[in-house]
Amino acid sequence: MTEFFDSWAHNFNFWLAIGFLGQAVFASRFIVQWLYSERAKRVVVPTIFWWISLFGGLILTAYAIHKRDLVFTLGQFSGLFVYSRNLWMLHTAKRREVVTD
Repeated sequence: MTEFFDSWAHNFNFWLAIGFLGQAVFASRFIVQWLYSERAKRVVVPTIFWWISLFGGLILTAYAIHKRDLVFTLGQFSGLFVYSRNLWMLHTAKRREVVTD
């Protein structure tokens, strides 16, 4: 058992830390969404959810590119378009509200 942990600790490097960071950021979006929904007593997807998705997705895309994993890279990269598009739609909706008020 100690050999496993010794091997893991020896192989821990910068890119592994980046991968864990990306996964932690990306996963935290669900906690944020859950907290907002609990507070509102209804299902809410706040703007911060999409920002966290974008930043976590960017970090995980960089990690996937480093690992040279095409499936992982394409999966994360394609999500970036969705997160960016949702942020853009929220931005333009807010601009329209300001213009019409």
